[in-house]
Order: sequence, then structure tokens, then C-alpha cells
Amino acid sequence: MEEKYIGMEISKTNNLLIRSCLKNDFRDVNAATGKNAWIIGYIAEHSDRDVFQRDIEEDFSIRRSTVSNMISLMEQKGYIKRESVDYDARLKKLVLTPKALDIHRRVYDNIIVSEQKMRKDISEEELKMFFDVLEKIQKNIGE
Repeated sequence: MEEKYIGMEISKTNNLLIRSCLKNDFRDVNAATGKNAWIIGYIAEHSDRDVFQRDIEEDFSIRRSTVSNMISLMEQKGYIKRESVDYDARLKKLVLTPKALDIHRRVYDNIIVSEQKMRKDISEEELKMFFDVLEKIQKNIGE
């Protein structure tokens, strides 16, 4: 049996996922590149609390400088605003604009379709094992 490499398989899967998403009617949403769309989704899904740059850094395992650049570009594109919070003048929460909320709704619908497609013929037990293994891989890489 040919030896498989985890990194290569993850990369191939990511490429297939991106290609699959591009087949969907994303043409007018493509300006919100992959990571931008994930960040928009993250902020939208955490609308019950204030979201800050450090939350993005921690939850996506992205360096501070990278997140800072991404947020600046997203601000320029009109996707997010930074707003002060009452309880700490040093902090700026990230707030989605109506433009980003529209993108989120359309991207979310496509994510649901993609998830259903990816989960086809995979049992709950297999999914649990997959996520457990993936979590271990992420932990190992993060050490």
C-alpha cells in the first residue's frame, strides 16, 4: 500500500472543498476570500458577545500580524467596523456591516449544502473519530 501523508491529504481535501464552493453561485461573494468568509461567519455566530481580534487569533490559530492585516483589509472592503467598548477603552470589538451580514447568509447556506455533501455515507461514530483525530493533529502541530 502506498504511504499517505496527512498534510498532503488535508491539502487535497482543502483544494477539493474550495473547488466545490466555487462551483456554487459565489461569484458575487468571491470578493470575501475564504478566510474573510470564515471570520465573517465566526463573528456572526458569536453575535451574543463582543468579538475581538485576539478571539480570531486564538480560535483560528493565526498570528497577530496576519489577523491585523486581514481585519484592516476587511474594514477597507466594508465588511467590518471596529467599535470601542464601554468597559475598556483599549479594546475595539469587531462588528459586521450589513454587506458582511448579507455575505454571511449566502455563504452559510452554501456551507450547509457542502457539509451535507461531505457527511454523506459517514456515520456519527466515524465523524466523532474524524474530529477526535483532527483535534489531536491540531494539538500536535500546535506544540
